[in-house]
Amino acid sequence: MTGQQQYDTSDFRQFMSSFPSGVAVVTSVLPDGCPTGFTCTSLCSVSMDPPTLLVCANQAGRSGAAVVASGGFAVNLLHVGATAVAKLFAAPTSARFRSVEWHRTPNGMPALTSDAFAVADCKVVGHLQIETHTVIFGRPIQITHSDAAGRPLLYGMRMFNGWNTATQYH
Repeated sequence: MTGQQQYDTSDFRQFMSSFPSGVAVVTSVLPDGCPTGFTCTSLCSVSMDPPTLLVCANQAGRSGAAVVASGGFAVNLLHVGATAVAKLFAAPTSARFRSVEWHRTPNGMPALTSDAFAVADCKVVGHLQIETHTVIFGRPIQITHSDAAGRPLLYGMRMFNGWNTATQYH
């Protein structure tokens, strides 16, 4: 095995689009205290003891650097009715927080008030730069769930959709 790339990057993009994931908005604060955030589908748990998760942020944006610099972030898990918010936080605009309801967490991070069904307020415990992205490790210090949780928003096959509750396997 040579370890050489034997495919076009569009093949990798298609491969990853075939693996649907939940959609979150990761929020933090800039050095001046202003809120910032980005849509994130690269989120997973790392450890249950102590609870640790990771998010991946594109280094081309300023939000990932803000997360590392501030030492904190909030993971806002979006519900199926928040497709417009997912698109807003994926777009290159600075006016994101003017278009959504939000409040500060006890850790001072911006949290989406009506578009997220759960929010994890996290402390950064490490980060690692890999190619174009920064992998950020966080330890939740508080987790809140909405009373009206609804269905999670998913992204796969390059489109948004909701969790299908009609088919259940046990």
